[in-house]
Amino acid sequence: MNRPNIVYIHSHDTGRYIQPYGHAIETPCLQRLAEEGVLFRQNFCINPTCSPSRAALLTGCFPHENGMTGLAHRGWALNDYKKHMLHTLRLHGYTSVLAGVQHIASTKAEKDSWQIIGYDKNFKRPNYDQAMTFLESSPKEPFFLSVGYKETHRIFPPIADAPDDPRYCMPPAPLPDTKETRQDMARFKASARELDRMMGEMFAALERSGLADKTLVICTTDHGIAFPRMKCNLHDSGIGVMLIMRGPGGFTGGKVIDGMTSHLDIYPTICDLLGIEPPAWLRGKTLLPLVRGKTDNIHNELFSEINYHAAYEPQRAVRTQRWKYIRRYDERNTPVLPNCDDGESKSLWLAHGWRDQSLSEESLFDLVFDPNETANLVKDSKYKPVLTDLRKRLAHWMKETNDPLLKGPVPYPAGAIMNNPDSLSPGDRLVPAQAPHSGKA
Repeated sequence: MNRPNIVYIHSHDTGRYIQPYGHAIETPCLQRLAEEGVLFRQNFCINPTCSPSRAALLTGCFPHENGMTGLAHRGWALNDYKKHMLHTLRLHGYTSVLAGVQHIASTKAEKDSWQIIGYDKNFKRPNYDQAMTFLESSPKEPFFLSVGYKETHRIFPPIADAPDDPRYCMPPAPLPDTKETRQDMARFKASARELDRMMGEMFAALERSGLADKTLVICTTDHGIAFPRMKCNLHDSGIGVMLIMRGPGGFTGGKVIDGMTSHLDIYPTICDLLGIEPPAWLRGKTLLPLVRGKTDNIHNELFSEINYHAAYEPQRAVRTQRWKYIRRYDERNTPVLPNCDDGESKSLWLAHGWRDQSLSEESLFDLVFDPNETANLVKDSKYKPVLTDLRKRLAHWMKETNDPLLKGPVPYPAGAIMNNPDSLSPGDRLVPAQAPHSGKA
């Protein structure tokens, strides 16, 4: 097989809230992609915050290993941009092109962010039109094209622009069914519809160019939707993300995969598909045995983390098919409010006392009987063997990956921009006193 082109097409804050995952959200272009390709029902990101999630996917290792423990526009960067997959692909003849959102290098740096990452070419606005022109221009093959969209990030379209009647929308679990949450969801659906339209234009350009059959499309998002207890949370509502892949190597036919997978699996899958040696630092596993029907599962457990988003909120989690264990590593026992985006749903929770809700240092959930993760079983002696097992798995993983939390708070870069954990609005240049910075500018 000739080496396929690769199109990594990705959105902001979409979770799995699209039509192919069964939601009442009209995304026909993504539905068609799923029917032609492979849909991964149980795919998870590594860190449910924007830059760390993308960095994990693109480097194939955990954020606390690659250095992206916070947001690029707030001062974080990769330890080594040579670990980005484009550099491995370049060794095998690939040209790399960036269009739209990248969010793993600062746009305020001395060099342009695309040059910091190492792309060969960058399309400036209107970048999506230029990306489609690139696909239709008989480009030199093979190529790696990253196409990033700001949708479905807040701020959502005004309610007058949302085609869905809020009265007939269902808000996502775990939110209550109220006028405010329905209106919030109606506006998210309008943003998802726009995302689908734009992604559909890119898929159509692939078809017009004659490249569709020899291009691996990787369509995903960074983390859960920007609603309370979703984005920036280690519940499945925060780390559960869409993943649809279509192209050569078996990624066809409308297959649906139920085995657990993660963003870390994408880099080794590309290496396996191309028949090249995977870099030593990769943490995931190839998806090809799942896609080709040789196995139903490739993971016994998956790990995830949070460090910094708008404010410091260190957490770690391990997930199996049946169980989820989450541990918090700071002394707070109330919500870190800046880590939830503003909106009608957040305002509703705040009006009903969310600020004073208590948080547990440890949480254990049975994902079969409690898929929304609402009943913490940590103190139930019946589940002590499960709790002990998951604690050991998490401790082993943290040691194996040299997690900085083993030595204390996760360092932050000098000049990092963060919020006061108790603030309600962004803009504070404050850092938690207990978390020393790394000394790196």
